[in-house]
Amino acid sequence: MSVSQTQNYDSSLDKVLHKRSDLHLLRKVWHISTGSIGLYFFTRVPQSQQFWALIVLMIALGGFVMDIVRAKYPKANRVVIRIMGPLMRRSEKEGLSGLPFYALGVSLSLFFYERDIAILSVMFLVFSDPLSSFFGILYGKDKIMPNKSLQGAVAGFFTCYLITLFYTMNHVDLGNHILIFSVVAGVIGALSELVSAFNIDDNLTIPVLSGLGMTVLNHFVTVFV
Repeated sequence: MSVSQTQNYDSSLDKVLHKRSDLHLLRKVWHISTGSIGLYFFTRVPQSQQFWALIVLMIALGGFVMDIVRAKYPKANRVVIRIMGPLMRRSEKEGLSGLPFYALGVSLSLFFYERDIAILSVMFLVFSDPLSSFFGILYGKDKIMPNKSLQGAVAGFFTCYLITLFYTMNHVDLGNHILIFSVVAGVIGALSELVSAFNIDDNLTIPVLSGLGMTVLNHFVTVFV
């Protein structure tokens, strides 16, 4: 392939890739659906939490290897983009994609946190991340950080709050401690997403920091025994 042909081909690939500021609904649907399927298997298939953590860690390592191969071999990169392009961002064309960070964040949560908190932290990633992005892109007029808006942060808070509230209502005895835990967990979830403004992938920060925050919170407002 000549230089001009390569440039034209790369230009056509760029048209498939989305910018971070794009609504990119297909990526959000993929994000939610794959995470939901993973959560279903984790909660339904009788295997240990460490088993699932190892499985997802292997997926993460595979994703990092693929990104290294893409960076080293342009032809391999073009093949991957041709297949996965509709789900990718332009920033991922020459760099790391979100997949390995997504899997790594889930894996670390499963490794280090007790079952209920691990599930909640993964649910924050699966649902809060795309929903806060959705509302931030559509209605985010008040910027509080680079690429982060007040509207997106509020959407993230309410998503994490409601997830925690409904989950705890179905798994522990009812009481005021559930409401307190859910509100603070919502704040923790929203803040864990904002940390990604410092060039840290939110697929990693949301589950890891949310799980850590809820683990500490559970010592003061005990919900999960």
